[in-house]
Amino acid sequence: NPPLRINIRHLFHIIYSVPGWKNPKHFTDVHGLPCIEKIVTSVEDIPEPISTNIIGMIPNWINGNFLRNGPGKFEMGNHRFNHWFDGMALLHQFKISNGEVTYRSRFLSSDSYQTNKEQNRIVMSEFGTLTMPDPCKNFFQRFVSRFDLPKPTDNANVSFVTYKGDFYVSTETNIMHKVDPETLEAIQKVDWSKFIAVNGATAHPHTEPDGTVYNMGNSYSSKGAYYNIIKVPPTKVAEEETLEGTTVLCSIPAEDKTKPSYYHSFAMSENYVVFIEQPIKMDLLKIVTGKLTRKSISDGFSWNPKLNTILHLIHKLTGKVSSIKYLANPISTFHQINAYEEDGFLIIDLCASDDGQAIANYNIQNLRKSGESLFPHQVYNTLCRVFPLRFVLPLRIDHCTPYNQNLIDLPNCTATAVRIGKNKVFCTHEDLHGEDLHKYGGLEFPQINYSKYNMHPYRYFYGCGFRHLVGDTLLKMDIRRKEMMVWEHPSLYPSEPIFVPCPYATEEDDGIILSVIITPNKDKSTFLLVLDAKTFKELGRAVVPVNIPYGFHGTFSSTA
Repeated sequence: NPPLRINIRHLFHIIYSVPGWKNPKHFTDVHGLPCIEKIVTSVEDIPEPISTNIIGMIPNWINGNFLRNGPGKFEMGNHRFNHWFDGMALLHQFKISNGEVTYRSRFLSSDSYQTNKEQNRIVMSEFGTLTMPDPCKNFFQRFVSRFDLPKPTDNANVSFVTYKGDFYVSTETNIMHKVDPETLEAIQKVDWSKFIAVNGATAHPHTEPDGTVYNMGNSYSSKGAYYNIIKVPPTKVAEEETLEGTTVLCSIPAEDKTKPSYYHSFAMSENYVVFIEQPIKMDLLKIVTGKLTRKSISDGFSWNPKLNTILHLIHKLTGKVSSIKYLANPISTFHQINAYEEDGFLIIDLCASDDGQAIANYNIQNLRKSGESLFPHQVYNTLCRVFPLRFVLPLRIDHCTPYNQNLIDLPNCTATAVRIGKNKVFCTHEDLHGEDLHKYGGLEFPQINYSKYNMHPYRYFYGCGFRHLVGDTLLKMDIRRKEMMVWEHPSLYPSEPIFVPCPYATEEDDGIILSVIITPNKDKSTFLLVLDAKTFKELGRAVVPVNIPYGFHGTFSSTA
């Protein structure tokens, strides 16, 4: 028989003929994207600190730990994870002191990681990866195991968060891990459901100036799904405390009881929590029966563009949900930028797109596509661009409020809010950017001068431009002038930018930007970048002699 010859272009024609891939919607027409396979390549952890090579200058006033979280191991034995969100959590620490930087990393010793490692295979299911039956069990045992309810993962690979002064790493299940920020060692596993009736919580809580923390989490009962606003007290009564004293401020029933909306974060102003119920839906029946049907959690997610987006306001003092439903066209949002109140309006800024199918496209095989022959642009072009938007919500709606006219009278504001029913206001957004952002692929991973300007009027935010499947530029956005500054270098891929204020700051952008820059085309040359936040010029970099995968979120903890 003649040898089998596979034409790559013919192969992709076959793939695109598979149901679900047929005639995918294209949002751009980009070609020739470079290979970024190494950003999802497993690495070893470095538990003991190592020195870095300083190029330029790291300001002496920066003293503390820059902590990062994200996936660092993408297979266990011969089993590979399917989705970028599934990789085993790898914690990173850049310790900055007197102009010098050391680096260390440590795999989170979660139950998921330890069990997978001991059995040398994927034992715990993750977001996009369903565990295979234990090969040591007989046929009947393997069949019966399909009827077991899925256990929530404790692979907390999304972010570092703080509660009552302690550091935790978090994902979106009910399990967090308290960690030592100096050694990165896990100290204690903490289960939200032991303190309040929720089945998980976001990895993006909001913190008040006094240390009180608000978060959100879902709960499920015979009456359906509920979204819960969570309040964690600012301090401990006893040193060994974790989430004691946490309360549910209110519960909001999902519009569709069996298909609640997915949310990754929420917004908070001085007096309100703002929850965005978006048309990304989670089919609870599909998720619960996933082991039986051999479907992962991600298979239970869907985008329904026929539904409106609903913005809910919850008063932080009373826990009362506003009777007014603020409606908008269908949008998908992962990260909010800021929210504040001004002249009787609540202004909420967020990064959003018109399509909510991006999650499915971040399978690891898509990130590993390389070279023109393998069409990496095919995946990128099916991703809707994300842009910063502003909604303005009128707070004073009563029987005298007119219908069918724009209620917003703020100067230079193009957002609209029109009363269309007794308790319904339809909102349209204002763009927070100029046309020049389009050539940088939109923006994600937004950050602000949080400690001084969260819940207050502000001018600047920072993020990553996305001309590839991950960030490939750093952007500083001036929302007053709708102008931007850019840091970019070919083949360098910046992570989420974190703003650190100067100790002598008098203006909003007095400070520096920290970002880990991934170099997939150059071995062992990842570096921590330090930019002047005002000029957006490079001050220095700390080159790390190891490879680091592209991560998700982090924080800076000052020790000065």
